[in-house]
Amino acid sequence: MLILIAGPYRSGTGDDPDLLAANLARLEEAAWPIFRAGHVPMIGEWVALPVLRSAGAGGVTDPLAQHVMYPTAQRLLEHCDAVLRLPGTSTGADQDVAIARERGLPVYTHLAEIPGYVRSTPTP
Repeated sequence: MLILIAGPYRSGTGDDPDLLAANLARLEEAAWPIFRAGHVPMIGEWVALPVLRSAGAGGVTDPLAQHVMYPTAQRLLEHCDAVLRLPGTSTGADQDVAIARERGLPVYTHLAEIPGYVRSTPTP
């Protein structure tokens, strides 16, 4: 499955670059367990941030961001098979969950719910 990892990115950061990076790192922590379970992890920011940069935007506070950040996740969800919703306040992640549910996609709230998940050390 292609699994969208949804959770806080901008929420609670005041758009501070260090806090944004910390939130992205928290999202990315779920990538290896999803991959190890036999699936492909996806995070909307992995796509949206390069799109913003290539468009010449100055980051997530640039006016163009509103036309890229949420729409990227919406487009990704057309290809995803499930969503992993991580804890924390996030309007975007809540929108991702709503779209997934509309489409009948599974929404997981814990890694252990994902088929094939195995708790183990992070070695290949």
